[in-house]
Amino acid sequence: MNGAVRQLIVYIAGGLGLVAITLFIGWWQVDGPGRAIDPYSVASQSLPLPFYEMNFQLTDHSGRTHPKDWIGRPTLVFFGFTYCPDVCPTTLSNISGWLEELGDKTSPIQAVFITVDPERDTVQVMADYVSNFHTAITGYSGSAGQTLKAAESFRVTYERVTVDESYTMNHSASVFVYNANGEFVTTIDQHEPPGVAVQKIRRVL
Repeated sequence: MNGAVRQLIVYIAGGLGLVAITLFIGWWQVDGPGRAIDPYSVASQSLPLPFYEMNFQLTDHSGRTHPKDWIGRPTLVFFGFTYCPDVCPTTLSNISGWLEELGDKTSPIQAVFITVDPERDTVQVMADYVSNFHTAITGYSGSAGQTLKAAESFRVTYERVTVDESYTMNHSASVFVYNANGEFVTTIDQHEPPGVAVQKIRRVL
């Protein structure tokens, strides 16, 4: 084997080794142990429970009180509150837009908006608030204890924060996507493009 061929083989072997190292680093950072974990993401916690394992009671203006009632239809779930200045109305507007884009395919979908501020968000307040958005969105309210149980079922975090003489609520802002069997499928982040969100919803239709 002459020197030129030997050198070529060395270059090829080195190139293949570099590719392998690059792929390994990519795997380590994206899917492997070295991936970054968002402390507020579902991936960093245990997954939300299926509806049939949840045990809490919330009420909407129609008197429905239990997540088991949601089984049978694809469901979007979002936690927020009516005094929310930006994230909540924006997310509910986004949900309305996704459902509008899906058109006739939205008929089986129900969207659940659960308040994390039951002190101010009564059943009627929630009903009036969601009337500003898509008709598939229903607002739910309950006692402080039942609200906490609901949040824990979805692995949602929230806290009351004093502001001047009033207060606001910090809370998780993902939309949870469930199939008609009441099983968790995925989440939609508030920053995801509409096309991505719609594709995720199509997975449960």
